[in-house]
Amino acid sequence: MPAPLVRIETTASQPQVADVVVIGGGIVGVFAAHYLVRRGLKVVIVEKGLIGAEQSSRNWGWCRQQNRDARELPMATKSLDLWDQFAAESGEDTGFRRCGLLYLSNDDKELEAWARWRDFAQTVGVTTFMLSSTEATERGKATGKEWKGGVFSPSDGTADPSKAATAVARATISAGGIVLQNCAARGIETSGGRLSAVVTELGVIRTRIAVLAGGAWASSFCNNLDVRFPQAAVRSSILALVPGIEDLPDALHTAEVSATRRADGGYTLAISGRARVDVTPQQLRFARYFVPMFAKRWRNLAPGGLEGWRSAHESLTRWRLDECTPMERMRILDPAVDESTISDILRRARHLLPALAHARVSSKWAGYIDSTPDGVPAIGEVMQIPGFILAAGFSGHGFGIAPGAGHLIADLITGQTPLVDPAPYRPERLSGSNWGKVADF
Repeated sequence: MPAPLVRIETTASQPQVADVVVIGGGIVGVFAAHYLVRRGLKVVIVEKGLIGAEQSSRNWGWCRQQNRDARELPMATKSLDLWDQFAAESGEDTGFRRCGLLYLSNDDKELEAWARWRDFAQTVGVTTFMLSSTEATERGKATGKEWKGGVFSPSDGTADPSKAATAVARATISAGGIVLQNCAARGIETSGGRLSAVVTELGVIRTRIAVLAGGAWASSFCNNLDVRFPQAAVRSSILALVPGIEDLPDALHTAEVSATRRADGGYTLAISGRARVDVTPQQLRFARYFVPMFAKRWRNLAPGGLEGWRSAHESLTRWRLDECTPMERMRILDPAVDESTISDILRRARHLLPALAHARVSSKWAGYIDSTPDGVPAIGEVMQIPGFILAAGFSGHGFGIAPGAGHLIADLITGQTPLVDPAPYRPERLSGSNWGKVADF
């Protein structure tokens, strides 16, 4: 079942020339295009399906600093300001609110880890509060139980996955950008060793710069260019409840279940980290690089089936630029829901939050969360193809940090001072001794 998504109308006419072509209309791609257009560049987004229809509309909607990897935290902090700034400047509504994020726990080791992160966060100016048992129990009174402690991060918040990407795309169009839906990029052309065009199913767009923001499809697209980009995805299932539930925290995380208030007043429910690992050709190819990450999370990961193999987003198949591609045969990744997980989520949520005892499920869906071996995205120019910018592997964090990622991409392309240090995100780090390094937070 597809996740809720606000759709937009876009042009069907492909230009022949652009300053930049963005491949992929997810939240990272549209924010990159938005900032590039605002700097006066002629930008075209090519999206094989619909804007925001894959993982950008299938996530929790959390925009957080709390518990971020140290390498990613500066971008997360900047992104919170950019969410606010985007709404003020564009007039578009992404549903972003600084509602604060509440974490509750009865596990001493978990609380100790959160305290260590709090101590680190204070050194970089991030405000987060450890909660005593009394404070956690009060903030978590909707659960009706006592808690050993928790964390509250007041400046963090949520945005609405059902409309955020399309809101940014509308703003990009209003500023002069071009957005093409149901138009797959098949590959690129080069001249003198540099990128010179993007080839789509509709023809050729001459350009010297392309940004690949292809989400779970990025590695297979790179493979067709002889670019080795290690990426693996897991299939996560979540559900939404009908509106009408009152007196619950806006955003709550526990080991049992996590709940997020949606813009319509309903709630999204999920079990953090719970996913299926579907076997795919790419999973097999890069398996040894992801063993440390999967081993660290083995309690929440379970073997999947052939869902991913059939979807072909992690295919090693090569294609010509004049033939139908896997992206055209699978316009939108809409994988099967893991019904056992959905049942477990609902059971846990009703046990944790008595107010949900009779709440009805409005929708349920699954999505593929793509990751790099170290859990940090790859953002930067691919050294072997000048002009080809990679922006992928966001490891389940892409929605919240998308404004910062898009801004950084625009900075790198236009030669402006980077919003954050780009070094931790460079694609070339994913080699040698860095393989398999798992994030500490």
